Amino acid sequence: MKRLLAPLLILAASPAAAHLPEGEYGSFLAGVTHPLFGLDHVLAMIAVGLWAAQIGGRALWTVPSAFVLAMILGFLGALIGLPLPMVEPMILASIMALGLVVALALRPAPGLAMTLVALFALFHGHAHGGELGQAQALQFGAGFAIATALLHGAGLLIAFTAARETRNARALPLRLMGGATALVGAYIAFA
Repeated sequence: MKRLLAPLLILAASPAAAHLPEGEYGSFLAGVTHPLFGLDHVLAMIAVGLWAAQIGGRALWTVPSAFVLAMILGFLGALIGLPLPMVEPMILASIMALGLVVALALRPAPGLAMTLVALFALFHGHAHGGELGQAQALQFGAGFAIATALLHGAGLLIAFTAARETRNARALPLRLMGGATALVGAYIAFA
């Protein structure tokens, strides 16, 4: 149970500003740090890893991969000027929805889970691309794609650790983390 304390403390942290001032985008490092310093991004990305672990099987890699690929598509769409309505509300909805699916330990077919995370990922990617401005898209995009994959990996690692401790990939600690994620998402959305 002590190993699960760090993720719970992360969930209790106050929201951080992941958004850099104008003109500071474009570097690989800015792309890497962007998802790591915004609570909205961290919660959604870790929840994808937790959920993939709960589903198991090929979902361990297909669900996080679907998120990263769709996020890149959303990013590219923003760069070429394709509009996407309700980007910020959908990002907040992703936190709540992904938290809920973990809390409920839902295990749909991997294709359905991939579709859901890909839908949310389009909005996350569009937000990244929309903030980029005239900066170097390739370096920034590579950085945030790698950071996102690492956060998915962190979710998988947390889930595997919890499963080892409890002998169950859908154990109560993971479900509580999912519930806390959904609640924090609601707090960010409505506070």
